Amino acid sequence: MQIGIDIRNIGKKRTGDEVVFFNLVKNLALIDSKNTYQLFTDITDKEILVEIKKDLGIESKNNFEIISLETRNKFSWNFWTLPKYLRVNPTNIYLTQYITPFFVPKKIKILTIIHDVSFCVFPKLIKFSDLFFLRTLIPLAMRRSDKIIAVSQFTQNEIIKYYKVDPKKVEYIHNAVADDFLSQTFSQSELEAIREKYNLPQKFILYIGTLQPRKNVPVLIEAYAKIKSQLLGVKLVLAGGKSHNYDPMIDATIKKHALSEEAVLFPGFIAEEDKKAIMLLASCFCFPSLYEGFGIPILEAFSAEIPCIVSDIPPHKEVAGDAALFFTPRDADSLAEKLLKLLLSTELRQKMLINENERLTLFSWQRTATKMISIFDKVEKESS
Repeated sequence: MQIGIDIRNIGKKRTGDEVVFFNLVKNLALIDSKNTYQLFTDITDKEILVEIKKDLGIESKNNFEIISLETRNKFSWNFWTLPKYLRVNPTNIYLTQYITPFFVPKKIKILTIIHDVSFCVFPKLIKFSDLFFLRTLIPLAMRRSDKIIAVSQFTQNEIIKYYKVDPKKVEYIHNAVADDFLSQTFSQSELEAIREKYNLPQKFILYIGTLQPRKNVPVLIEAYAKIKSQLLGVKLVLAGGKSHNYDPMIDATIKKHALSEEAVLFPGFIAEEDKKAIMLLASCFCFPSLYEGFGIPILEAFSAEIPCIVSDIPPHKEVAGDAALFFTPRDADSLAEKLLKLLLSTELRQKMLINENERLTLFSWQRTATKMISIFDKVEKESS
């Protein structure tokens, strides 16, 4: 088969989407010498393209090729630039995410990865302009796609529920921890240098992610305020950018409890190469989301051997199993109780780390890439 993959996010430091497509493609290159892959991007800088090839490990792979198609913006890419190319140079399969290209010949089978459908569940937490865009284009993508690929069994069920899609049309593959993340090691001096770089305290509860409303960060702040006096100098670190769709309740909750800048720290955006080090420095990791499609940060925390407390939602149970403590998502008292229990019990922490290591073995990008190839084969057989 000739398989086209949209890799526009690779090289642009959009961490979530980039991590998924980068590691998927990298592992397809490791295990698949049978199919031919065309990797489509709108990046035209030759030095960046050379770097992407090197990072993906495809420099000497004859069955992998990067095709650079210059475009004015992401809309013209889907409406004109890519369809024009594919009409002249068709692939058997084209893999993208969320928004499918328009006016592509039906003989090209479209596979679309959907990371989550939070905009269906919590529309009030999404900006109106973003919501209009998603509500208009996602249903079109669902109809045009020959196969929809979720990143968890939970998300698969959500897609079927909200879009009334034929269950046979929806598959799922699990995300995993990036290979580079797993292999990273740090000396004590390197860890201390990163502590200084981000001005981190000696002991802290860590959250890493976007600061959007669905991430439920105010409940973490509320829980921390309830037990702060019992934590013997443990601070709260909320790592992530404050830009897109920032939750104003974060600032309101900090103000409500009169928490100082020394108690709740905002180190800002964390460079991908520093993320594991920050997890290694933390006392525990908390992921309090109201809604997720998967939850890669949980597995990243497992690989850094840091005990985790996560909200009790289906995708987190699918990812974490019995390796994390769970709390009721909107209940600050529930979270406060679990935080206190975890931070004050060495025995509990050690037991959790054993469970984390066992759980981590269930997820790998090579396993995910293998399942993706089986989906390619299935789509090709269904079309013949």
